[in-house]
Parts: sequence; structure tokens; C-alpha cells
Amino acid sequence: MWSIFKKEVNSFLNSLIAYLVMAVFLVTMGLLVWVFPDTSIFEYGYADLGIFFNLAPYVFMFLIPAITMRAFAEESKTGTLELLLTKPIDEMRLLLGKYFAGIVLVIVTLIPTLVYYFSLSYISNPAGNVDTAGIMGAYVGLIFLASAYTAIGIFASSLSENQIVSFIIAVFVSFIFFMGFSSVADLQFMNDWGVQIQKLGMLAHYDALGKGVIDLRDVIYFLSVTAVFLGATFWILKMKKWNS
Repeated sequence: MWSIFKKEVNSFLNSLIAYLVMAVFLVTMGLLVWVFPDTSIFEYGYADLGIFFNLAPYVFMFLIPAITMRAFAEESKTGTLELLLTKPIDEMRLLLGKYFAGIVLVIVTLIPTLVYYFSLSYISNPAGNVDTAGIMGAYVGLIFLASAYTAIGIFASSLSENQIVSFIIAVFVSFIFFMGFSSVADLQFMNDWGVQIQKLGMLAHYDALGKGVIDLRDVIYFLSVTAVFLGATFWILKMKKWNS
């Protein structure tokens, strides 16, 4: 697993798309949080990073599939996946190596945004008057969300040898899990079922973690979604191995 992990990280960081994806994320979030008048912190009148944590899931919805789309799709296209599956390497180790590489790359992209917290703390009045616990809880929620997105992206990459197709599938599934259930729950005819349906989606659990309270139920939800998609990917790899 470690060798797969290192190979994936090195391969991604040696490609132009890595720095392009990271730059797009950081520039986009920087403009949204600090510059654009409709979303700028300066328009809020109080020290809060809520706008960042509200918008980051939607940016991640495109960023993470861009990172994961090549995980299995590229190797399927070049034929190296079949070669890997014929070697004495456990499918789960292969899968986890790629998954953890994706998580690390997302976290590396996220680390520079801590500058927002320190900047906000500096310019607040009085200095340091920020909800540190709430912000740290929101970061934890964002990492759990990124974990689920990464698992979805890895799953989508195993479905097709075309990276663009994998990207589109990952974006679509991520959107459904993040916004789809909440949208269905808001329909008038749902009545008492609305709350239960809403809890099936990521948005409700992400919002709960964003309040700074780490509830075990929310953590279990994100871990379960991650496990389901990693498990589905594992069986896809198994079937490809049997057919090779």
C-alpha cells in the first residue's frame, strides 16, 4: 500500500494538473472570501469564516474529482491496471493506497487556507476575537466531506477508462449526495419524511459539524459513505481481476 501511495502522490505532483487544480481552488476561494463584494468577509461586519465553509463543498465537488479521475481510469486505458491486478498485490491495498494519496493531496490543498483563520484573527476587533472551536470543527467537517468525495471519485474512476467520464460521474454523484437528499426533503409532499430523508444527505451532517460540535453520528455517517464507495470500488476491481 505504501508503494502505491508514494507512486500516486509523486505522479500527481509531477504533473501540471496538480498545481493547476490547487491554484484554481486557492484563487477561487481567496476571491470569494476576501474580494468579491457579495461574499467578502469584510461585508459581514463580524469575524467569521462561514462563507468559506459554505462555498468550499461546492468547489471541492469539482476539485476532488479532478484529483481522483485518473486513479484507475488512466491505468485501465493504458493496460497497467490489468498488470497490477495479476501481480501478488491485494486489491484492498491497491485501493487504499490510491485513496489515501487522494486524501493527502486534498489536505495539502486545504492547508494554505489556514492563512484565512490567522488573518481573520489579526484583523478582528479585539485581535483574536474569533470562534476558534467553531472554525476548527468546520475544518474537521470539511475533511470528512473531502474523504467521502474522494471515495466517490475513486469509485467513479474505476467505472470508466475515460477520465472525463469519470470526472462527470464523480461530480454528479457528489452533488446528489450533498444536495440531492436535502432538495427532495424540501418538497411539500414529503411532510414528516423530510427530516429523515435530509439526514441521508451530506449537507445536514456537514452543517452539524460546522457548528463546532463533533457529533459521533455525523462522523459515523461520513465514514459509512466512504466505506460504501470504497467497498463498491473493491468489488469492481475484483470483477476486473476475474475477467482479466
